[in-house]
Amino acid sequence: MRIGELAAKAGVSVRALRYYEEQNLLASARSPSGQRQYPHSAVDRVQLIQQLYAAGLPSKTIVEMLPCIETGEVTPVLLDRLSAERDRIDEQIGSLVSTRDRLQRIITTATRAKNVGHRCPGWVGPPPP
Repeated sequence: MRIGELAAKAGVSVRALRYYEEQNLLASARSPSGQRQYPHSAVDRVQLIQQLYAAGLPSKTIVEMLPCIETGEVTPVLLDRLSAERDRIDEQIGSLVSTRDRLQRIITTATRAKNVGHRCPGWVGPPPP
């Protein structure tokens, strides 16, 4: 498939795909006219790259991970790095859950007190102007 088709199917921009190639995250063949050609499996690969970026992994780490994902083989060093990334993501999840729970408590308290449009319960600091 051509680059525009891959971009549409994977939900990314053509520019992102070119960047992934520059970072050695994605490879393409070239047609006789020089157009990039990708296998259908590239859609899944691009979506995985997007997930890993969204989780905060840098391209260098993703490049190191991709062979492991494709072959199932992992070095002890890479396994340590993957474990560290997983732990970092777990910490992020814990922080996000805590923030969500705090927001939910404020919403619940405001709703019960019919305080909507007034001072936010749990507000720390001077009243808003």
